[in-house]
Amino acid sequence: MSASFMTKNVLEDTHTYKFNIWDTAGQERYRALAPMYYRGAGAAIIVYDVTSAQSFESLKGWVRELQHHGPPGIILAIAGNKCDLEDYREVSYQTAKNYADEIGALFVETSALKAVNINEIFQEISKKIPKETVPRLVEHSLQLQPGHKKKKCC
Repeated sequence: MSASFMTKNVLEDTHTYKFNIWDTAGQERYRALAPMYYRGAGAAIIVYDVTSAQSFESLKGWVRELQHHGPPGIILAIAGNKCDLEDYREVSYQTAKNYADEIGALFVETSALKAVNINEIFQEISKKIPKETVPRLVEHSLQLQPGHKKKKCC
């Protein structure tokens, strides 16, 4: 299995946020590459499997990685996936919620299979992004203004 990349656009309060999503599926072989994934990131969603206590313990290592080496002020969100498999649950909602509160992270339980709370977590992150950073990001993008012609090279 390899890491996958996707994007998601979220409209929140007249701002459009583009999320670049790197999914490593928690594979340890990607740990050395992690700084490449989170360099300059404004937010990180760390996902664990609610049916696996080992997955939840592994999540804590990823959180420590981001706290020590991630960008300052990064917004952390924890997502407990597979909430639709209640009969197989090994990590209680309250245990995970308490941990998220302890580290100041957003928390939600999701089901990727049934699309439960997927959009909601991106909306919640968008609400936490400081609005004053949005114009700064736009300033650095190249935009041709009406009346300006593109110059040819060489």
